[in-house]
Amino acid sequence: MALLDIWQDSREQLDGKHVQQIIAFAGLGRLHDGSAASGEFREFLSHIPSSFLSTYSAQCLSDKFDDNGLALQDIINEVGRRLEFNVTNGRYRGTSSGTGAYDGLWQSAKSWSIIIEVKTTDAYNINLDKVVDYRRNLIKLDSVAKDKSSVLVIVGRQDTGSLEAQIRGSRHAWDVRLISVDAMFRLLNLKENLEDPAIVAKIQHILIPQEFTKVDGIIDIAFSAAEDVQQEEEAITSDDAIIDDHKTKFTPVSFNQACAKRVGKHINVDLLRKSRATFMSADESVAVVCSVAREQKEKTSPLFWFAFHPYQAVVLGKSPKAYVAFGCGSEERIVLIPYAEFSDMLSSLWITERHGSHYWHVHIAIEGRRVLLRRKKGFDDIDVTAHML
Repeated sequence: MALLDIWQDSREQLDGKHVQQIIAFAGLGRLHDGSAASGEFREFLSHIPSSFLSTYSAQCLSDKFDDNGLALQDIINEVGRRLEFNVTNGRYRGTSSGTGAYDGLWQSAKSWSIIIEVKTTDAYNINLDKVVDYRRNLIKLDSVAKDKSSVLVIVGRQDTGSLEAQIRGSRHAWDVRLISVDAMFRLLNLKENLEDPAIVAKIQHILIPQEFTKVDGIIDIAFSAAEDVQQEEEAITSDDAIIDDHKTKFTPVSFNQACAKRVGKHINVDLLRKSRATFMSADESVAVVCSVAREQKEKTSPLFWFAFHPYQAVVLGKSPKAYVAFGCGSEERIVLIPYAEFSDMLSSLWITERHGSHYWHVHIAIEGRRVLLRRKKGFDDIDVTAHML
């Protein structure tokens, strides 16, 4: 049975297993270029939560075992994919020509190419000439552009002072950047806990060589992150809203992941986190926006307020199978609506405009056994009871 089949059909067999044991389930149990084990392991990595990737990378760094560096290489390339780079896995071991010896090639939506070099430790000096030669060879083959490519060295420790000095003192200082594995996962965590897709490009740009006399780019990420959170903290009300206290604000809650897990079971699909509220299948054929809200009170009926953004509509509109899921107070109470049906409702919902953008208000009320989607003045409520999980 293939490793992914075990994950999907008998997941308990893999629970708590060390990454070395996971690899043993794949193919013949050893990672080699072009091997079945490598293909199965990479496919498995593409289907598991990011928290598993972090755990497995830590095991690769703390426990020396056969193929630990190769496994880390595959894990880091999967992190690149989740940061929304177009990733080409490199070879585990070099070839006589040297053109295929890089660990990975990451390409951004803005056509910048990053040649990846993964190291479990920086205890020894890295041959920067050799690493940079990978880039030169790719330039000669027209696989990357000289003025839109660079090298990123990813090392398994945060104390990288000696390696930083080595890069700064070399003639490759403007073509090579350095980051720790831990920082890579922090970037991924940041990306998965924010919602605005524009922030992804800013995160990707951090990994590209740049001159930091002007720090606007770094400040822009911090500002964008704060702005993203602030949007969810604002009042989900409007001038003609149906609630009495127009100053009431909803308090953000965080059980999106739990909602996605329950929705995934309901539609029989493993959903991976793309952002705070957006989840997709590994092949991106299924997309779900899972919004959550704390219970408010409208007289005696529970009321829940959500925001739905245009960029979420764009993501769902591209997916062959898309849903909106509204977690009402907990993952035990979810309204799941096919996006094709929900998109027809948007024109009748309240809208807030701010800073040249806008979002729709989604108000869901529970009246006895009925679940109602409230709409703006002039439109009747929609009974969505049949969509409650």
